[in-house]
Amino acid sequence: MTLPTKRYHVTMTGHRIFEMPFASIYPHYVAKAERKGQSPADVDTVIKWLTGYSDAGLQAAIADERTLTDFFAQAPAFNPNAELITGVICGKRVENIEDPLMKQIRQMDKLVDEVAKGKAMAKILRC
Repeated sequence: MTLPTKRYHVTMTGHRIFEMPFASIYPHYVAKAERKGQSPADVDTVIKWLTGYSDAGLQAAIADERTLTDFFAQAPAFNPNAELITGVICGKRVENIEDPLMKQIRQMDKLVDEVAKGKAMAKILRC
């Protein structure tokens, strides 16, 4: 059985994940949190904290299927405290990732992981 796949091209300056729609990744974040007994609203909270998107802006990003490149480029106010996000995600230390866009993507991944693990929201948001 062959599963249908979308093909994302690798840009000259980056990885194929950069061209993936945020809308294709978001449901995985929500499912991960829900599998661990956490709320989809908590996923939204950490994404909005990181990017500055409002509820409406986040829903628009999902609806228009903007790429991760555009999702972060159009983020209203990337949180300056994002630099406080540390730890390992996908086998890499977040704080050591050099590519700015990949670092932002992995910071978002790390926040969602922390939500799924049930970490206190004040700690996740680096308050």
